[in-house]
Amino acid sequence: MEARCAEEVSWHETRIRIRYKDTDRMGLVYYGNYFTFFEVARSEYMRALGYPYAKVEAEGYGLVVTEATAQYHGNTRYDAMITVRTRAFPFKRIRVRFEYRIFDEEGRLLVSGHTVHACINSEQKPTRLPPKLKAILEKGAAC
Repeated sequence: MEARCAEEVSWHETRIRIRYKDTDRMGLVYYGNYFTFFEVARSEYMRALGYPYAKVEAEGYGLVVTEATAQYHGNTRYDAMITVRTRAFPFKRIRVRFEYRIFDEEGRLLVSGHTVHACINSEQKPTRLPPKLKAILEKGAAC
């Protein structure tokens, strides 16, 4: 049931053009840059939910990465357009998990992965997600 429910959760899409600096000597996107694309897409996702990361920080919180994974299924080159799909699902009292799928222009899956973030307060101590943020993420993940 949970896996089926997870598939019903909507994905937010962010389009990114591959810059020359994103590629390696072989002309392919350097594998580590996919984590940067995750970050860009996560920021856009939060902005689309109406709770940009700057607001999280302004309220005295931070979301620190505690886990990051990527599985590589393909690659692309300079000047290509990619689409990064992002969703937040599931989460716990102090943690939120963002999932990502990166596709090329033909719809081919290039990378899948996730990051887990722990909420911290202004003293760098783990704390519960702010109630407003939790509510927004729950609404975005509702199915």
